[in-house]
Parts: sequence; C-alpha cells; structure tokens
Amino acid sequence: MAARFTIPFDTQRKDLDALADHGRRRALAPRAGRDFASNDYLGLASSDALRAALAAGIERGIPVGSGGSRLLRGNHEEHEALEAQAARHYDSEAALFFATGFAANAALFATLPQRGDLVVHDELIHASAHDGMKLGRAGHVAAAHNDAQAFEDIIVRWRAGGGVGTPWIAVESLYSMDGDRAPLTDLATIADRHDAILIVDEAHATGVFGPGGAGLSHGLARRDNLITLHTCGKALGVEGALLCAPAIVRDFLINRGRPFIFSTAPSPLIAWLVRQAIETVANEPERQARLHARVRHAAERLVPLGIPASGTQILPVIIGDNDRTMRIADQLQRAGFDIRGIRPPTVAQGTARLRIAITLNVDEGDIDDLADALATAMAVA
Repeated sequence: MAARFTIPFDTQRKDLDALADHGRRRALAPRAGRDFASNDYLGLASSDALRAALAAGIERGIPVGSGGSRLLRGNHEEHEALEAQAARHYDSEAALFFATGFAANAALFATLPQRGDLVVHDELIHASAHDGMKLGRAGHVAAAHNDAQAFEDIIVRWRAGGGVGTPWIAVESLYSMDGDRAPLTDLATIADRHDAILIVDEAHATGVFGPGGAGLSHGLARRDNLITLHTCGKALGVEGALLCAPAIVRDFLINRGRPFIFSTAPSPLIAWLVRQAIETVANEPERQARLHARVRHAAERLVPLGIPASGTQILPVIIGDNDRTMRIADQLQRAGFDIRGIRPPTVAQGTARLRIAITLNVDEGDIDDLADALATAMAVA
C-alpha cells in the first residue's frame, strides 16, 4: 500500500478551523424560543388543517414514497393533480413539481438558458440560482439590487456588443434578508421590450401576498415569457417547489433537466398535502389578514427603535458589526426568542443583521415582548 502523504480530510478540517476562528462555524441545534425565525408565515406547518389532510391522505392509501424517478415508475396521479391545480391557481399554462426550491432553481438555470444567451440577475438572488447558473451554458451578470434600469442597461450593452441570444431577467419577488420587493411591473415591461424571459422566484411571497396567496406576480397577465417559482415549504407549510411556466418549459425540463430526470420523484403524499395547503390558503383569507395585521403591529413597535418598516413579514434589523450582531442575537435567544444573527457572506460586508420573521406562530403580545427585549439588548450589547 502506498504511503500516505496527507491526513485524510485535512483540508476540510483546516477550513472548519478557519471558520471557527472567525466565529462562523455552523452547527445544528434544536429549535427553542418563540418563533421569530422560521418561514412558516401562515402557521400551517403544525396546523390542524394539515394534520387532518395528512390523515385523510393516508386513509386514501396515497403512497409515502414514489419508488423511482418521474420518468420511470415514480410518476403518480397526485403529482399530476398538484401540477394541474398549481397551473390554475398561479395562472400559468403548466407546472412542474420538484422536491425542493433549491432543486427547482438549479434545474431551471442549468437547463433553460442556452449558449449565447445572457442571464441578468439581481445581485441578491438566492444561492440556488447561482449554483444553477454555474452549471449552465449561458453567460450571467449581476444587476444592482431592485434597479430595473440597471437590468435594461446591461441588456442594451450586451446587444450593442453583439449579443444575439435570449436575455433572461432573474429576480426574487420578495427578498428573504431585506424584506423588500422587486419592481416586477417595470421588469416585465423591460422583458417585453427586449424579447427577454422574466423569472420570478416567489419563495417568500407565495401564500402571503396576492389573491389566494398567488404571490406578488399575480398582477402580471398570463404571458409566454414569464416563469414563476412557488416554494411549498414556507407559507404553505409543507415542502417542495412548483415551477409555473408555458408548457414548452415543462416539456423541456422533463426532457433535458438532469436534476429532474435523475432524481427520485417527491413523495405522492407530500404532493397531496401541498394540494390541500394551496386550498387552505385560498379558502381561508383570514390567515393572510391576520399575518398582515401582525406585520403592521410589529412595525408600530419597532419603528420607534429606529428599525425601518419593510412592509412585509421579513424585518431586517441592520446592526453592521458582526460581533455585536451575534451578542444581541444571543441575548434575545437567552430571553426566549428565536432570533438569528445573519453575517457575511450571506449578506454584504458591513450589513450584519438580525432577521425577524413575523408569522402566525406568534401573537401581538409576543411581538410586544420582543420589542421590549430588543430595546434592552441593543442598549447594552
């Protein structure tokens, strides 16, 4: 046997040590404290509604596992029923169900844009889109955050420089770390003007905004140059993701999308649960109303602390300094609030923050208590 010249996993160990030296080594921990951290915005994940739906699905004999990829024996009538329902609900020609939003984004960006195309994406777009672009054939360039003119300027310069393919405009409708919204109407106009495809990741808007929880892109008429992604593990309380798009997009991903072709299909029972979650949100608009009322109450309590209102359920508290951010987060956690500190590289240098998420898992009294605890923590940290 050849002599070893390196210690197994020594490179990985050094990398972890470096993370620890900078206070950035991650570890899993059980959930604790009042929920100001999750994406379970409508409180569905532990709801009686989904418990009952799960029991009904089991009673109907819906399989827990799919047994294979969708192109083999893994395709179940529940997958097809969910996709048909999603196409209707989110006003698209077709839909395709993925096991996670990450997988859906990776498949989309790795498969659809072709060699000679250009993906112009918001500089704050999700990591899954970046991973998909790295696997894809098209060029890609970042545009300034939520600056519609910046997107158009990049496309114009690309065309002037000889770009002849298709431009793709990729954004999130609601950004998970800033709580702000993309200028979707302006971007749709730009897409029309330049024969571009508009991709809108509705991950944090699905269920929370739009009629029946259809998202922030619901105001855009059904169009042949729009793709929307609706994740099912946030406000819908389940898991998975639905890509909603023209039928040609669904067909192309089924034929060319390696993350779809070579993955075991999502659980048919989960597909059933997502169907019930979509129906629950559509039939119980009071969930949205209660959430938005709590968002307004949170703004009323936090604005006096110098924390701007985002107008959404995601409220960033920008601290700036990494160490101070984590001290405040730790103090709030010890006081019984599940609040997480977010540092670079997840957010830009100098913008370390607390990410406060308002959900139906807390009430106005919890929000009042948090505001008081936050004022104390910020004063002493």
